[in-house]
Amino acid sequence: MVKQMFLFKVVASDGVRAMMESALTARDRVGVQDFVLLENYTSEAAFIENLRKRFKENLIYTYIGSVLVSVNPYKDLEIYTKNHMERYRGVNFYEVSPHIYAVADNSYRSMRTERKDQCILISGESGAGKTEASKKILQYYAVTCPASEHVQTIKDRLLQSNPVLEAFGNAKTLRNDNSSRFGKYMDIQFDFRGAPVGGHIINYLLEKSRVVHQNHGERNFHIFYQLIEGGEEDLLRRLGLERNPQQYQYLVKGNCPKVSSINDRSDWKVVRKALNVIGFNEDEVEELLNIIASVLHLGNVQYGGEESNACITSDTQIKYLARLLGVNGTVLTEALTHKKIIAKGEELMSPLNLEQASSARDALAKAVYGRTFTWLVNKINASLAYTDDSYKHFSVIGLLDIYGFEVFQNNSFEQFCINYCNEKLQQLFIELTLKSEQEEYEAEGITWEPVQYFNNKIICDLVEEKFKGIISILDEECLRPGDASDTTFLEKLEDTVGGHPHFVTHKLADGKTRKVMGRDEFRLLHYAGEVNYNVNGFLDKNNDLLFRNLKEVMCMSENTILTQCFDREELSDKKRPDTAATQFKVSLAKLMEILMSKEPSYVRCIKPNDSKQAARFDEVLIRHQVKYLGLMENLRVRRAGFAYRRRYEIFLQRYKSLCPDTWPNWQGKLADGVSTLVKHLGYKPEEYKMGRSKIFIRFPKTLFATEDALETRKHSLATKLQAGWRGYSQKSKYQKLRTSAIAIQAWWRGILARRRAKRRREAANTIRRFIKGFIYRHNERCPENEYFLDYVRYSFLMKLHRNLPKNVLDKSWPTPPAALTEASEHLRKMCMHNMVWSYCKKISPEWKHQMEQKMIASEVFKDKKDNYPQSVPKLFVSTRLNGEDINPKVLQALGSEKMKYAVPVIKYDRKGYKARPRQLLLTGSSAVIVEEGKIKQRINYEALKGISVSSLSDGLFVLHVPSDDNKQKGDVILQSDHVIETLTKIMICADKINSININQGSIQFTVAQGKEGIIDFTPGSELLVAKAKNGHLSVTAPRLNSR
Repeated sequence: MVKQMFLFKVVASDGVRAMMESALTARDRVGVQDFVLLENYTSEAAFIENLRKRFKENLIYTYIGSVLVSVNPYKDLEIYTKNHMERYRGVNFYEVSPHIYAVADNSYRSMRTERKDQCILISGESGAGKTEASKKILQYYAVTCPASEHVQTIKDRLLQSNPVLEAFGNAKTLRNDNSSRFGKYMDIQFDFRGAPVGGHIINYLLEKSRVVHQNHGERNFHIFYQLIEGGEEDLLRRLGLERNPQQYQYLVKGNCPKVSSINDRSDWKVVRKALNVIGFNEDEVEELLNIIASVLHLGNVQYGGEESNACITSDTQIKYLARLLGVNGTVLTEALTHKKIIAKGEELMSPLNLEQASSARDALAKAVYGRTFTWLVNKINASLAYTDDSYKHFSVIGLLDIYGFEVFQNNSFEQFCINYCNEKLQQLFIELTLKSEQEEYEAEGITWEPVQYFNNKIICDLVEEKFKGIISILDEECLRPGDASDTTFLEKLEDTVGGHPHFVTHKLADGKTRKVMGRDEFRLLHYAGEVNYNVNGFLDKNNDLLFRNLKEVMCMSENTILTQCFDREELSDKKRPDTAATQFKVSLAKLMEILMSKEPSYVRCIKPNDSKQAARFDEVLIRHQVKYLGLMENLRVRRAGFAYRRRYEIFLQRYKSLCPDTWPNWQGKLADGVSTLVKHLGYKPEEYKMGRSKIFIRFPKTLFATEDALETRKHSLATKLQAGWRGYSQKSKYQKLRTSAIAIQAWWRGILARRRAKRRREAANTIRRFIKGFIYRHNERCPENEYFLDYVRYSFLMKLHRNLPKNVLDKSWPTPPAALTEASEHLRKMCMHNMVWSYCKKISPEWKHQMEQKMIASEVFKDKKDNYPQSVPKLFVSTRLNGEDINPKVLQALGSEKMKYAVPVIKYDRKGYKARPRQLLLTGSSAVIVEEGKIKQRINYEALKGISVSSLSDGLFVLHVPSDDNKQKGDVILQSDHVIETLTKIMICADKINSININQGSIQFTVAQGKEGIIDFTPGSELLVAKAKNGHLSVTAPRLNSR
């Protein structure tokens, strides 16, 4: 809803309170907070430009003196939290920025201190935020006023009355999704403590015609849609309703059943809860909903038959109506198709034609809904009533939320009444404003200068004057016998008030005006502008009559609400009821009396655009509202004398720094101080006046110049204050530091002295015990030497901690004292075991296999063969021949035997010792000697008797085989460049670790047929293998290591 867009979801602001004048320095950007301070106050353009500046900065509130102007922002603003309420609570009106809370608090404090009733008049056109403004005021009082259990109940009922009245009295219009279609005046009653203890609501001119007709794009009252959308299935079934608004004639006229900004289902829940809080019991709620449903069923009553004799064709609707209204269906049917005429004491039933029957049906619907709404307001009043008989005197703050001036394309009876109401309020507003201004001037001893202003009493008299006013003429036309019509009413107006300067009709107008006026229209020149009223429907709406037999049916209703709404005394009362216009005129007069008896405050609401968009400022629309709200007139009255006034103490406190005589403090009378100050500032006599307790400044430019001078003065004051404060703070800081330093130094010196004495005593004792322990060091452990022995042990352990071996090959170990020899040996073994264990944990399977081979090589060849040390740093490989180095035929011959190692070797013949290149392949069961693609010799490991090798650095070795084995031709003499690796692999594969013979001089080997050969080994400078003259194989090898 539009008014819900004027929300209160906010974040608290805990800024420092700044007086209103402090914002004047930013006036070029955000405008002035009070229109009274506008230099060109008579310019409407300057007025609207100031509004625009503030609206652009999200400053929606501005004052005209004590009048608050509020612009609907159509978005969430962060200015309505509880903390914000506390900021405005109990604060002078001008000490903080303009706000609705400031108006509410000012009225509350005036009520409490002056013991005089207050009222807050909220006005503006539909969609400007009037209802939301009244909600904010109620919320402010609910939060800030004293509370008790009873008071809290009243607070809750005051707040919850809003959603109920909005549901039954608000509707979606073209201008506003939540438009109030009635006027409301609410009294909030406060006890002597200032707590809200009761309330009372008066409603004005409900737009009953909306029940039966809505313009295109508008809706009926919210409650109908809320009931259909949110009502439970059982409830709708009992009421005979369907969950579809399009099924009901009274809801389809505007062709707008759904509105994006309205959630009827959730609003229904809010209304149901609110009814419970206010105090409705289940029976009352059921009867109330029966009436609402009956209005919808009434709209669906269809007529047929002859043109002059209507009859009802929808019996189903009559059955529902009879049950919901608690009346006899037959009697109701007759009342909806006939009217009762009393002639010469006799009662006659006259049939209605189709048009009359439809009008009677609609009149009944409007009457039922209108009277039910009045009953609802009375019910709320009963729940808010102040019931404490012990204290009958209470104070009151009234809230008037009433329709603003309305100008539509087609203006009818409702707009006439609404604009008449606004004329009366404007008259009251000007009178009270002038009165309050004059009273303030007289109280301060300032000469009052008469103010020229437009007195709209002439328009009010044109409307309400007895016998001659428009309302009197309208009533006369409604009551006179004969064929009275809207046209005859217009003619009567032309005859009676045709010469009035504020009244024009098509007949009386000039040629230019006739072009824009219809023949069935009259024009009133209101204070806010010209409005054309179409007289069609004026008489019917003013009569607002209900046929007698329809009243009789309603009086017989079993619905307790309807029996209260339709009093049987009406039937016996022969007096014709007052017309709608007269009733409104009387109620408006009573309202004026109420308002005149109270101290007024004003809130003028403005909507910035018709499309409900945030940050959009429609200048044409706003100029129109500024005009009909009378804001320029109000500003002119307020500025007729002096633009600015403040109490002496406030003025002097703010500006005293601008005069050397008043700075920093003025010791004399306040009036003398202000006089001295303004003389120093160079005020001219015509620019100001001195009152009894206030200074009055005539021109805003005088105040602006003073404020600008203060802004300049602030910088020099700030510099002096900063310098003085810095000097004082630094001196104070130095004194504190010096005193603290002296205390800390004394305290610290004592600590240091005590620590030195303690260390000396401990050192002397330690030396004494050490010397005594050294003397008795060879004795058994005793008190005399235990310290020394412990120290020796500790020293050794710390030395050991710092010098532990770094790896398993590091054999270093500190020499222990005699007492720790055994413990030292245990520690050394444990340390070595731990390092070995840690080292082994880190070894991978591949490296473990490598180490195992190296261990075997070490056990066999260490210190026995000269070239062993050169093999230690070299890793053994899995093979020295790749797959492509071995002939595929050999691999095929080996079959499934897995080859574990392969190495190129040189084989020496047994007879001539001729060297021949071969390949030595080791499998799981045998060693195979290969020549290219042929297997020359296979030696099973089981047949291998031993292996011989020299102690020199040569690479020759002999594989010994049994001489009686016919498959073998004798021992095999081989040479390998990797002799240590090759022999280690053979030993592991053949499991012949203990079959290696390392010879120093010569090796004997077996040749075929049992013959033997000898290999002689001699040390030399280089490796040389050749057949010696004695027939032996001579091998000369260099000696690499001396064993």
